[in-house]
Amino acid sequence: MDIPKEVPDKARKVIQGIVSECQKMIVGKTELIEDLLTALLSEGHALLEGVPGVAKTTAASTFSHALGLAFKRIQGSPDILPADIVGTHVFEPKTGSFRLEKGPIFSNILLIDEINRNTPKTNSAVLEAMQERQVTIEGETQRLPSPFMVIATQSPIEFHGVFPLPEVLIDRFLLSVKVDYPSVQEEIEITDRMYSIDTGGIKQVTTSELITYLVDLTKNVYVAPQVRSYIVDLVHRTRNMEEISLGASPRASIALSKSSRARALIKGRMYVLPDDVKYLASRALRHRIVRSAPGRNQQLSAETIVGSILEETPIPKRLL
Repeated sequence: MDIPKEVPDKARKVIQGIVSECQKMIVGKTELIEDLLTALLSEGHALLEGVPGVAKTTAASTFSHALGLAFKRIQGSPDILPADIVGTHVFEPKTGSFRLEKGPIFSNILLIDEINRNTPKTNSAVLEAMQERQVTIEGETQRLPSPFMVIATQSPIEFHGVFPLPEVLIDRFLLSVKVDYPSVQEEIEITDRMYSIDTGGIKQVTTSELITYLVDLTKNVYVAPQVRSYIVDLVHRTRNMEEISLGASPRASIALSKSSRARALIKGRMYVLPDDVKYLASRALRHRIVRSAPGRNQQLSAETIVGSILEETPIPKRLL
């Protein structure tokens, strides 16, 4: 089988342009930018987790500006209703008829800040959009624009006024990305830059047509049978551990396979390496497993458990 090993120059330049433009605004955090791009090219969604003030919202906004896609932001709150997100029909007195007033979900990239502050009823409207790429408004189905991606944020330290996200919603996120504190040197640069640039200075470096081209190219990235088996082995091990009460579903295998393809493309390859899978394993699995009582008693985090699975699972050697 003749497998293309290099990414076309057209795709390489677009990917490099997106990352470079985002770095004009975001100090460091190259992995975060690449993770957001990975989710987009995989036609998935990203959940950003981190304490307030570590640029989760800024990263999402900068990312959308660089892509030149329609971007909307929703601030999570218990007062928000499903209609505030998907829209509703509004009566027009002049014509005596109703017209559809579309909500912010009709965008290419939807940022939901503090998604766990929304009520479960409100998030159920988001769930349909994430899974089906459509919404239902008063019994009428409306398709969403393409590409479409949800970026949601939540803080791990919030306990008051929040609703725990149900597993069925968390499972719809392709990746769970942890956004950490910057290093000392990065924070110095952040303070130096704070008055010099804003998202208005970020240039559009691509179009929706080019994004569609990259998405289609991602689907053609080669995954060797050994790597496919490696992905499934990792997921299966989550279902047979004493420290885990609920293992990852087949959707996790699909997510890991899709995101590994996108990761390979971003790194300039048309084939997936085990290193791509290893890099993404925690991001694709940690939000999909539920720790058991023994796991909690040992104070094992989801990352630690996934790390032990990676250590115990044999890595395929020969791929091509």
